[in-house]
Amino acid sequence: MAGQLQATPTFALQPSAEQVALQTNYITNFNFLNQYLPDTYEKEFERYGNRTVASFLRMVGAEMPSNSDQIKWAEQGRLHIKYTQCTSAAAAGSSTATFTVADANVTYIAIRVGQTLMIQTNTTSGGTAGVFNKAIVTAVPSATTFTVAFYEAAGQAFAAAVQCTVFIYGSEFKKGTNGMVGSLEAEDDIFSNNPIIIKDKYAVNGSDMAQIGWVEVTTENGATGYLWYLKSEHETRLRFEDYLETAMIEAVPAATGSGAKNAGLMGSEGIFYVVNSRGNVWGAGTPTSLTDWDSIVSRLDKQGAIEENVVFVNRGLSFDIDNMLATLNGYTSGGVAQSASFGLFDNDVNMALNLGFTGFRRGYDFYKSDWKYLNDPTMRGGTNGTVATATGTITGLLVPAGSTSVYDQILGKNAKRPFLHVRYRASEAEDRRYKTWITGSAGGAATSDLDAMEVNFLSERAVCTLGANNFVLFRYG
Repeated sequence: MAGQLQATPTFALQPSAEQVALQTNYITNFNFLNQYLPDTYEKEFERYGNRTVASFLRMVGAEMPSNSDQIKWAEQGRLHIKYTQCTSAAAAGSSTATFTVADANVTYIAIRVGQTLMIQTNTTSGGTAGVFNKAIVTAVPSATTFTVAFYEAAGQAFAAAVQCTVFIYGSEFKKGTNGMVGSLEAEDDIFSNNPIIIKDKYAVNGSDMAQIGWVEVTTENGATGYLWYLKSEHETRLRFEDYLETAMIEAVPAATGSGAKNAGLMGSEGIFYVVNSRGNVWGAGTPTSLTDWDSIVSRLDKQGAIEENVVFVNRGLSFDIDNMLATLNGYTSGGVAQSASFGLFDNDVNMALNLGFTGFRRGYDFYKSDWKYLNDPTMRGGTNGTVATATGTITGLLVPAGSTSVYDQILGKNAKRPFLHVRYRASEAEDRRYKTWITGSAGGAATSDLDAMEVNFLSERAVCTLGANNFVLFRYG
C-alpha cells in the first residue's frame, strides 16, 4: 500500500522578511558571559533551494516599449461566413424559403444574391443528423433575412422553424448577367489592455547598516556577504521581480462599481483572465487519456491550428501525461504485457527506465514543461490547501509557440508579435521597464535627512495575450 504523508510537520509558510526590526530578525543567542560558547555555521543553509517562481514569461514572451495608457491591437476575424441560428418559415418540401438569422451580435448578414449555401439542421436544437439542403440565394429582403431556391427537387428537407447552420461555399450566375452586388469589408476584433504600476521598497536605518553580521548569507541571484541588510535588500529585489511576472499572470480588470474601481484603480487583463474569457478551458482538471487529448486537438483544429504548443503544467498534470504516454509504449516481458517507455541507454529494458516525457505528437506537437508557479505552496500550489482537485485549481496552461501577425495601433501597420509579450511604459525621457533608485542619507545616498537607506523599485507594464483562442487553460470546474 502506498504511504501517506502526514500533516505534521509540514512546510513553513511564515515569511522570513519583516517590515520592522524585531528580535526574530537577528541572532540573539550569543552570550559571551557564558563559558560555553556555541559552535555556529558561518553560512546560511538554503533549505528551500531556489525560491523564485519567475521564468514563464521569459521562456515564451518578449518585452517591448509602449508610450500610452492603453495598448490596442486588432486580431483577424474568420475568413469564411457561417451562421448557426437560422430558421425557415417554409414547410418541408417547399422549393423556396426565407430564412431569418438570429446569431448573437449579428446586425447585418454578409450573404448576397447569387451565393450558394450549405444548409444543415442543428442536432443540438432538435434537428435530425444528416439532414441538409444545397441552395442559391435569390433575394436578401432585410438585414437579417435571405431567400433561397433549393437545388433538390424534393425541396426543403426539414420542417418549418427547425434551427439550421448555414455557410457559403460558392456562387452561381447565369450567362450575360451583371456581377456580384455589394462587397464585404474585413472584420477585425479589437482588443486592448492597460498597464499597471508595480512598486516595492526596502529600508534599513544607518545604525543597523554599521552592524557586523555573524552569518554569511546568500540569495538566488548570487549576492553574498556578512551584512544581514544586504540579504534583505536582495530578497526584496527577487520578490519584486517575481511580482513583475505573477502580476501579469493573475491581474484582473477592476469591475464597474467595485471597491478598486471606486478607488480610482483600473486593474489589468492578466493571462488567466484573458484565457478564461475568450480562450479554451478544460474544466476536468487534467486530461488523462488520448481521448481527452483528441478533444483538445479537435478544438485546436477549429481555432488557429498552431503546429507547436508548449504545455506548462503542475506536478499532477505532469504525472498524468507521463502515465498516459507510458501506457502507449508497451512491450512484452516473459509473456506478460508491460507498459513502459525507455528513454535512456538506447531504450534498453535491462539498463534504465525513464517515465518522464518532455513531449509528444498527436495532431500537433506538444512540449511539456513543469511550471514552478503552480507547484510552489506560497503561490498557486497552496491556494487550495491539501485539496489538489478543488474547484478553481489551475493545473496547466497550453501556450502556442512562435508569433502571430497583428495590426499595431502605435506603429500603424502589421507587425509580428509573440502570442504572449509584455509592453512597458517608456519614452525618450522615461523608461519604466524596471526602475530602481536609492533615497535617504545612508549607504552612499544623499537625497534627504532621513537616517536610513531606502531602495525603491517600480515598473509599469501590461501583458498582451494575442490569439487567446489558441490557448487552453486546464483547471477544475
